[in-house]
Amino acid sequence: MVNLVSADWESLSTQPSQQHRIIAAIDLGTNSLHMVVVKIDPTLPAFSIIAREKETVRLGDRNIATGELKPEIIEKAIATLGRFQEVAKTFDAETVIAVATSAVREAPNGKDFLHKVEAEVGLSVDLISGQEEARRIYLGVLSGMEFNNQPHIIVDIGGGSTELILGDSHEPRTLTSTKVGAVRLTGELIHTDPISNAEFQYLQAYARGMLERAVDEVLANIQSGESPRLIGTSGTIETLALIHARDNSGSVPSTLNGYEFSLKDLQEWVNRLRKLSNSERAAIPGMPEKRAEVILAGAVILQEAMTLLGVQSITTCGRSLREGVIVDWMLAHGLIEDKLRYQGSVRQRSVLKHANKYHIKLEHSDRVAAFALSLFDQTQGTLHHWGTQERQLLWAAAILHNCGHYISHSAHHKHSYYLIRNGELLGFNETEIEIIANLARYHRKSPPKKKHENFRNLLSKKHRQIVCQLSSILRLAVALDRRQIGAIAQVQCEFYPQFQQVNLLIFPSQPDDECALELWSLDVKKGVFEEEFGVKLVANLEYSQLPKQ
Repeated sequence: MVNLVSADWESLSTQPSQQHRIIAAIDLGTNSLHMVVVKIDPTLPAFSIIAREKETVRLGDRNIATGELKPEIIEKAIATLGRFQEVAKTFDAETVIAVATSAVREAPNGKDFLHKVEAEVGLSVDLISGQEEARRIYLGVLSGMEFNNQPHIIVDIGGGSTELILGDSHEPRTLTSTKVGAVRLTGELIHTDPISNAEFQYLQAYARGMLERAVDEVLANIQSGESPRLIGTSGTIETLALIHARDNSGSVPSTLNGYEFSLKDLQEWVNRLRKLSNSERAAIPGMPEKRAEVILAGAVILQEAMTLLGVQSITTCGRSLREGVIVDWMLAHGLIEDKLRYQGSVRQRSVLKHANKYHIKLEHSDRVAAFALSLFDQTQGTLHHWGTQERQLLWAAAILHNCGHYISHSAHHKHSYYLIRNGELLGFNETEIEIIANLARYHRKSPPKKKHENFRNLLSKKHRQIVCQLSSILRLAVALDRRQIGAIAQVQCEFYPQFQQVNLLIFPSQPDDECALELWSLDVKKGVFEEEFGVKLVANLEYSQLPKQ
């Protein structure tokens, strides 16, 4: 079958559907209380988020003298948790898992608060350590981003603590938690508005000094020759990504998952934010009102962490602690054999989840994907020079090319673009999703044209070339399964550069099948391929023995 899809992965697409399970996860953070409600598909295994709730409660705003949680904030938190419980019930969640982090962990009356929560709303909250928080953040990021067996550094800036994690596809190597957070440092170190130069200098020095030990631990576990990518999660970093995106392009990307910005850009934003008052920061396009007060401290923490780590850019991930709580629950309940299996195909599982969602005929899509990748592999180094990353994008587009049928048969290729572009394909960044959507868009009818808005969305010449060339390959792959019955077992490409000709040898599955409809479809679709690669394509049936793979 297809190299990209392992034998274990292929078998998942044909397993009978098991009952979906719905659970909710709540994170009692220092700044906000968050809940996600997810639907778990045990056959994949994977989960999709069906609801999100958030309330800024500020558990970290504790009594200065005693360090205790304030009574009015306790009441607000309990009311919020009660509302979260009701929302979870409306989705028929079978269980609600809740964890509390640094604010509750450090408060002298933190455990009393958790007992009160259980008594009043019937919710049992797990108080987790900083390292356990880091471990679950790692699991959450692992569920939503492709690591490709490479080490990654994860930074999660919360209200009361910052977690720095070094991990790869197999396991976390370093789990750290430091008592620097956006709410904590704002309350303890910022007393002027706008911040004075003296307070700003101290804020920077304090953040750097507190982070040094964690950074040293992370750097000590990076092996020679490794250059880990930095991944950022949670509210502070998502807000910085959002205001950066709006400032750069004037618009909000459909997903911040995979959005990247540089240390230089961050430093410029820190210099802008320090000169503004709270009310002026709140007026920045994309700035959540309740985030404006603490964003400067959070941005300084990130700036100092990146500087100490020696990294020049950061990529955002939409999954973090709450999703990690879900993954941990799935592991504990036997729904995931191990973390490696779960991570081994983040992209593939996400694509298959969308295929199921839009009722795609997987047998047909699998065959189209197999033909597309076979043609890609056989023409690599001769007609094109694309690599593993582009191959994965082609596979995703081949699986999802027909998802537009979910809306309507008419112009379904255009509907496919819309559904892919606006879906939550995990493990892919914004640009990759745009490429996949365009590849699916051009599997039939008109080839890519500059007048098409979706094609113009590809800002890079390289990305437009990927779409032009790989969509022409996808067209041939679709033609090769025209009747959607598996009439063709295999294809073999023979390239003759002296004639600029590609002979396509077609091996039918049945010796008496002339594959007339497939040959006709190839003849109709080959023009785009021929024009794109500057070759003549000649297709011939071969009834002899299949060549060895």
